[in-house]
Amino acid sequence: MPLSSSAGTGADRDDSGARHLLSDDALEWSVRRAGVPGASEIVQGPSVLVVEDEQNVAKALRDGLVAECCDVSTAGTGEEGFFLASTRPFDLVVLDRMLPGRDGLEILRALRQKGILCPVLVLTARDSVEDRVEGLDAGADDYLAKPFAFPELLARVRALVRRGRGDQLTRLAVADLAVDLTERTVTRAGSVVELTVREFELLAYLVRHKGSLVSREMLARDVWKETDRSTPLDNVIEVHVARLRKRVDQGHAVRLIHTVRGVGYTIREGDG
Repeated sequence: MPLSSSAGTGADRDDSGARHLLSDDALEWSVRRAGVPGASEIVQGPSVLVVEDEQNVAKALRDGLVAECCDVSTAGTGEEGFFLASTRPFDLVVLDRMLPGRDGLEILRALRQKGILCPVLVLTARDSVEDRVEGLDAGADDYLAKPFAFPELLARVRALVRRGRGDQLTRLAVADLAVDLTERTVTRAGSVVELTVREFELLAYLVRHKGSLVSREMLARDVWKETDRSTPLDNVIEVHVARLRKRVDQGHAVRLIHTVRGVGYTIREGDG
């Protein structure tokens, strides 16, 4: 299922900038992700997961999206794609429908049932009305038939990323715990919970994954931004979780933050 002849990488496209993905938004993404107003450090733009089993198509998509300032991860099977989408935060998933093992729509339904709401663009050679309806009903945000022109793919990616950013939840909750991501405030049963910057990031990550197991590897990678799994970092994580648990749960009959011994942590209501 090849891409159309107009689908190329950044090396063979016009350098005028007219087709640059999120050209108006790239600086905003850089500053927002750096976390410092006016920061000049340039970091990657939207994070995109491409789930595609045909290597030539996956490479073309990856090269083209990287050239457009995206941070791209790839998966060659449905199982790998489901694992990555379930354990890492992405701004967009580009999902091929016909995958070895688990079908793309099966993966999509499982992600939606798990509560993962990031935008999903389904790619497929099946373009009947019934196929499109089935894909959208399964939870797809958009549906693009192969072969396709790369500029159209980019336009759809731009639209989905903008929509996803607009739809992002700014307030999260578990039981009587409320986290305001915009104001960066936390309350429990209506009382303010004072947290450090790191404790807030840790709590927000746990709440985003409420009811699911969060491993130390996930926290090291996504909260501490470290990939080197060392014992000292494990100790640091344990200390921060212990402090966070004290601030959040102390004085309340219902515990929310739980340790899964030897594996990681979860946040949920009650001990069950």
